[in-house]
Amino acid sequence: MSGTAPEYAVVVPTLGRPSLSATLRALAAAGGPPPRRVVLVDDRPPRECGPLPVEVPSALAPLVAVVPGAAAGPAAARNVGWRAAEEEWIAFLDDDVLPGRDWAARLAADLAAAADARVAGSQGRISVPLPDDRAPTDWERSTAGLATARWITADMAYRRSALAAVGGFDERFRRAFREDADLALRLLADGWLLAEGERRTLHPVRPADRWVSVRAQRGNADDVLMTRIHGRDWWHRAGAGRGRLPRHLATTAAAAGALAAAAARRPWTAAACAGVWGLGTGEFLCARLRPGPCEREELLTMALSSLLIPPAASFHWLRAWLGPLPAREEGT
Repeated sequence: MSGTAPEYAVVVPTLGRPSLSATLRALAAAGGPPPRRVVLVDDRPPRECGPLPVEVPSALAPLVAVVPGAAAGPAAARNVGWRAAEEEWIAFLDDDVLPGRDWAARLAADLAAAADARVAGSQGRISVPLPDDRAPTDWERSTAGLATARWITADMAYRRSALAAVGGFDERFRRAFREDADLALRLLADGWLLAEGERRTLHPVRPADRWVSVRAQRGNADDVLMTRIHGRDWWHRAGAGRGRLPRHLATTAAAAGALAAAAARRPWTAAACAGVWGLGTGEFLCARLRPGPCEREELLTMALSSLLIPPAASFHWLRAWLGPLPAREEGT
């Protein structure tokens, strides 16, 4: 490595997705000072144990170490990864991104620019390719939001001493959602600084099934955990949007009211509540359809998922508020 380039390790948590091989190929081709080591955290459940299905480029083979995770989510996997490395800087990548061709050189420049010991982290710039021949789907638009998200660990480098000072990622966040904002807010609260780098990484849109947006509503529980940890103003400090949760709660309450009124044989009340539910659901569906492609599959996906998203969001939000606040395990 160059004498002026800080030493760094690359940590990639993975479930063994086929995209990991492409990530490593892009990393091997990213001209500049190479990492001292590449830690792949195999976070598959124990029943799926076996060799990690990945093709490691020959240029990286001497640097790659595969370590087992605990199948406890990306926050826990990243903790395993950075604790297995000794370098001054830990560059986290997701297993479905493609570092740019000059990524390593730009990372070295970003880390050199973060020479101030108070700088805890440097964020890469994410680009999400969208189709040129049609309007993007709802899932593609959702993924495109990563390009403007703050502190996302798809490409985020942290100083090892900063991670150690705050205990790393909070493993109560079991999904790839909000664990990055939680870490950044804790670092900022402790007086650390976070910088935005110049390196660029491509984040392709992953294939997804019809129900991906319904499953994503589990993130509402993580938002509640953020509120319970950081207070109600964390949205503003993290630059995060509130989304449509208030409308989802109102729509779901209207549906529940319609069912309750019907059971109590109050037809007028049931009709009024059903009307509110219909208006809320219709508005939500139109808002999702308007910017998207007019294709049969997308229309069907939007129609079905728009019926299920409000109750799913409300369920996960309410479940998180009614449950006890999980204790953070020492050292995590």
